[in-house]
Formats: sequence, C-alpha cells, structure tokens
Amino acid sequence: MITSLDQLDFKKQYTYADYIKWQFQERVELLKGLIFPMAVSSVIHQRISGELYWHLASFFRKNKCDVFHAPFDVRLPLPKNKIKDDKIETIVQPDLCVICDTSKLDKQGCIGAPDLVVEILSSGNSKREMRDKFELYEQAGVLEYWIVDPHRRTVLVYVLKENKLMALGRPLTDEDDLISPTFQGLSISLAEVFPESNQ
Repeated sequence: MITSLDQLDFKKQYTYADYIKWQFQERVELLKGLIFPMAVSSVIHQRISGELYWHLASFFRKNKCDVFHAPFDVRLPLPKNKIKDDKIETIVQPDLCVICDTSKLDKQGCIGAPDLVVEILSSGNSKREMRDKFELYEQAGVLEYWIVDPHRRTVLVYVLKENKLMALGRPLTDEDDLISPTFQGLSISLAEVFPESNQ
C-alpha cells in the first residue's frame, strides 16, 4: 500500500489504476504516466479561483453545464487508448473546468475532455501549464482553455480550431472583459477577478 509520496519512483510511468490506490495527502497529477506534485495554492490563487468560479457557476446554472473546481480528477485518455484504468496515463486537476456532456461524469470525476479548462499559474509550475498540459488538453479536444497569470494580471484565451488550440488574440488584462468565443453570452470583467493587491 502506497501511503507516502516518497514511496513512488518519479522516473517510473504510472496509470490511473495505480493512482486510485495511493493513500497520501499530497495532490499529484499524472502527465503521460509521470508524477507531478501540485503546487500549494496561495491566497491570490484562491481569490482568483473563487471569483472565476462564481462567474462561471452563475452563467452555467442556466446553461445546463457543470462547473467544478480543484481538487477534481479529469482523466484524459488519448484517442488511441481504450477507456480503461490501466490504459489512462494522464490525470489532471484543473483549477476550474466546465463539462456540458454529463455522460463524461462518474463517481471518480470526469473521463474525457472538459469543454472549458481554466488553469491559474503558480510559481514553479508555469512550464507545465504552458507546455505539457497545453499539449495534452489540445490532444484531448478541450474546446476552450484559459491560462490565468496572477502576477501579470493577464489571461490568455485559446480556442480549438481544426484540432489545434489557437490563441484568440493578445493577453487580456484587468482592464478588459473576457468574452468567451465558445459560450455565447459568457463575459467576465477581469477587474472583478484580479484582487487589488497581489499576495
């Protein structure tokens, strides 16, 4: 029985079948089978997450989509793999995600691509969000992806076109409204999302 993160080999590849047996407090993700411990959430991270969750939950309450916040497991089987626990090598915990197809939900979380994923960058994990997870979300078919940078007070919005996540335009700042290209009517004033002072 795995009860400590120290018992795991960070050079070894694991699957969801392994992941669900682990019994330790630390939060981890599996990216193509490799373990990535998750950064500890800061005050500013929590404030931004809470504001975005409130806006998304308010909007999607009338649109029959579910909004989830971390910790919430999203299993991303690659298209070539069958949906079996011992074949799934990517389990992520997005800061926020929206799922409109309820058939993707089970008692463990979500299996398959959410419609919208929001990742809030933390110190020490920006490369993962910007590169590794970007590619995984693209391959899985996430329709829209927001990358929130608390310290620069910006949001990058990507939308899936021809199986590629494409930047919608320049980074949005706290002076802009984020208008979703995928969900008609979803508009968020970023001045309401970013706290007055970075903590």
